[in-house]
Amino acid sequence: MNKRKFAFIWGILAVIFFVFSTAHAAEDIKWYSYDEGLALARQEGKKMFVHFYADWCVYCKKMDKETLSNAAIIESLNQHFIPVRVNSDKNQALARKFFIRGLPSTWFMSETGEKISSMPGYVSAKVLIDVLKFIHTDSYKKMSFKDFMKTGS
Repeated sequence: MNKRKFAFIWGILAVIFFVFSTAHAAEDIKWYSYDEGLALARQEGKKMFVHFYADWCVYCKKMDKETLSNAAIIESLNQHFIPVRVNSDKNQALARKFFIRGLPSTWFMSETGEKISSMPGYVSAKVLIDVLKFIHTDSYKKMSFKDFMKTGS
C-alpha cells in the first residue's frame, strides 16, 4: 500500500512539473531577427532591444539564465519592445555595424531604427528592469538614468 501511495504521489508531482514547465516555456521572450525586428518596430511603433551574444560566451549564458529568464524582464520585453537576438559570430557584419567589441552587448533603438544607447557586458535583472522602464517611458529624453533612479522610477 505504501508503494502505491508513493508511486501515486510521484506521478502527481511529475504531472505538475510537466504542466509548470510547459507553461513556463510559453512565457519566453519572442526573439526576432534584426531585419524582422526593424520592420516590426516601425510597423508597431515600438523600440527595439537588440541583444548580441555568441554560443561560446560564458557571460552571455549567464545573462540568458539569470536575467533574460526573469519573468518581469520577459513581460517588459514582449510587451514594450521588439526583442532582437543576434549571434555575433554568425552575423559579423551587423556586429561590426554596432561596433561590438565584447559580449554580451545590448543596444536600444528607436521605433524608426535610430540608435538610442548601448549597454556592454552582463547586466543583472535588477538593473535591466530599471533600464527597460527608463527607455520605454522615454525618460532618457528628459533626464539621466541617475536622475531617473533618484525619482523612484
